[in-house]
This record gives sequence, structure tokens and C-alpha cells, in this order.
Amino acid sequence: MPSITREEVAHLARLARIELSDSELDHLAPQLDQIISLVGQVSQVAADDIPPTSHALPLTNVMRADENVPCLSPEQALSGAPAAEEQRFRVPRILEED
Repeated sequence: MPSITREEVAHLARLARIELSDSELDHLAPQLDQIISLVGQVSQVAADDIPPTSHALPLTNVMRADENVPCLSPEQALSGAPAAEEQRFRVPRILEED
């Protein structure tokens, strides 16, 4: 795999609108080259016999069961509201009526 050059790093920086100094370009070129090499190694490991997954751990149904518990009554929930109407919070209209 060819090495990423200092000029390629400068080009990527321009595309990303990132201003890099000469020392930063010299420092980043070998790092990006190593990253690209490591990505290549990972892509070689990924095989067809490994099924795709959406999560790293095969967990299913880790949620707690739904339970009915006492909650606030509409009157309690609306007690601190500046305005209420028909057991709902009343807010100023923001859209025009058709």
C-alpha cells in the first residue's frame, strides 16, 4: 500500500478547510499512513463467515418490564402551569389558522 504523502495531507487539509503548519503536516503524514494501514488490516480480518451485527454484544430484551405505577393527576400536573385548557397546557399560537 503506498504511503500517504505530505502533499496529500496538505490537500486533505485544504479540502477540510483546516490550516496546518509545516511541522503539523510532517507530523500527521506518518500518522495518517499508519491509520490507513490499520484500516486495511481490519478489512482483511472481516470475513464472510462473520455475520453482520447491529451491536457489539448479543443482548436481547434488556429493558425492564412495563409496570403501572401511580402518577400525577391532570390537576397536579397542571398546577404550576401559567395557563391550562381542557386538561392540557395552553401555549401561545405560533402557526396561522387556515
